[in-house]
Amino acid sequence: MSLTKADIVERVYKEAGFSKKEAADLVDMVFKIIKDTLARGEKVKISGFGNFSIRDKATRLGRNPQTGNAMEISARRVLTFKPSQVLKEDITGRYAHRIDSKGEEDQSLPPKPGSDRALNSFMSNDEGGMD
Repeated sequence: MSLTKADIVERVYKEAGFSKKEAADLVDMVFKIIKDTLARGEKVKISGFGNFSIRDKATRLGRNPQTGNAMEISARRVLTFKPSQVLKEDITGRYAHRIDSKGEEDQSLPPKPGSDRALNSFMSNDEGGMD
């Protein structure tokens, strides 16, 4: 299952008390600010969540997976996301108990309740988390 933009709008509508239109406008505005910032080549840092940035990749030699022939992969810009340590700990802490000694996951075990440190870190940041 994936979380969609519509799901995010629905959660903002229900949990923050905005109208559906206000929630949709708010989510659109946040995404637009993030996209515009990245389009200018600037980083987006969200405290307790992670960093989005644009990285330039140089031309390099690769292989066609179907033929095995060498080919040049052109230079390009890529969008990267690096999660914060707080977010990593929040997520991995919920699922670590499902991994056995062989490294296999028992998905029948429910995730542990989370601490929401990442969300609390973001919500308590006076500067809005974007530098």
